[in-house]
Amino acid sequence: MNQTKKLLIIGFVWPEPNSSAAGGRMMQLIAVFKEDGFEVTFASPALDSDFMVDLSVFGVEKKSIELNNSSFDDFIIQLNPDVVLFDRFMIEEQFGWRVAENCPKAIRVLDTEDLHCLRTARQKAFKENRIFELQDLLSEEVAKREIASVLRCDLSLIISEFEMKILNNIFKINCRLLFYLPFLTDEMDESDLLNLPLFEQRESFVFIGNFLHEPNWNTVQHLKESIWPLIRKEFPEAVLQVYGAYPSQKVLQLHQPKNGFFIMGRASDANEIVKKAKVVLAPIRFGAGLKGKLLEAMQCGTPSLTTEIGAEAMHADLPWNGFITNDIELFAKQAVTLYQDKNLWEQSQKNGIAIVNECYQKDKFASILVNTVNDLMNDSENHRLHNFMGSLLQHHTLKSTKYMSKWIEAKNKN
Repeated sequence: MNQTKKLLIIGFVWPEPNSSAAGGRMMQLIAVFKEDGFEVTFASPALDSDFMVDLSVFGVEKKSIELNNSSFDDFIIQLNPDVVLFDRFMIEEQFGWRVAENCPKAIRVLDTEDLHCLRTARQKAFKENRIFELQDLLSEEVAKREIASVLRCDLSLIISEFEMKILNNIFKINCRLLFYLPFLTDEMDESDLLNLPLFEQRESFVFIGNFLHEPNWNTVQHLKESIWPLIRKEFPEAVLQVYGAYPSQKVLQLHQPKNGFFIMGRASDANEIVKKAKVVLAPIRFGAGLKGKLLEAMQCGTPSLTTEIGAEAMHADLPWNGFITNDIELFAKQAVTLYQDKNLWEQSQKNGIAIVNECYQKDKFASILVNTVNDLMNDSENHRLHNFMGSLLQHHTLKSTKYMSKWIEAKNKN
């Protein structure tokens, strides 16, 4: 093992913590490994963006890499990482075989972000106007790819306890290959509310979310067409501000100030906007994982309304920091009540703090994660010996993906 532990993260995109919850989670992971003494290199085939974080500020080396190019092999042999973390299964598909071939001793960790197959299957069921059933996952094409990726890796980070159950019960994945890791936050105290704007100092409803993420676009459509008219009927002065990175023209066309519906575009500081809002609205109809926007609302002392899918696996058995309902009329009525009832609003704030402290404490998860990874580094052979299906998939994938990639590389040179 190297004297200095090295972690290579291969990113689907460069982290944008101000644009998406995925970017924020990636920065949390970097912080955890840095605190444990890892040297961290972040590589990605993505183009630079105007909103990507400056990784050098966090002591992380940045490296641009190419898909289907053997230059990656030279890079990883020279770096010789102890641990490689793949950002989503698509990245493991592209680079996992190269890591296994060139650095076979490196521990391979997959950060699923959320279960893509769950999000895809739910979206399909929604568009086909039928009830989603867990058995749908078994015929989902994305599931075959995603579960194969989980099996090929030594450890997969799973953000939702509901998704842990799916992997255990539906796909029969060995618990040794999975690690439950929600968003990581610092502890809060009710005295923290004193540093936040008071009920009387806040105004407007707010929605915030990256529009490259289909569930967010669908949520805004749902708000505009079905829920906002009901809220305005009961509360004519109501204002909704919709923020989000990468709004398309179809999003911008929903801007309708005369009806109190404002498309605001990218938030320069999402935290500040949510702190000043009175209530967060998130009637999410399909999706997976945990909803960063709802955790952020709790941290900002801002009550929220969402659906059962929105709140899924987010609050244990604790009371929500607002309301959870799938009924649009009840959603609208409760939104107005929460906006106008100071006592209810302040109790919802306290509920949010209890959820943050119970479910997302960094101290509960960070040290266990690094201990698990360090144990794997010391006992990888034995661990892999007990993951026969993973070894089998690695063997066949290394052959098939390797030669497909080499064919593409040769084709690109001609």
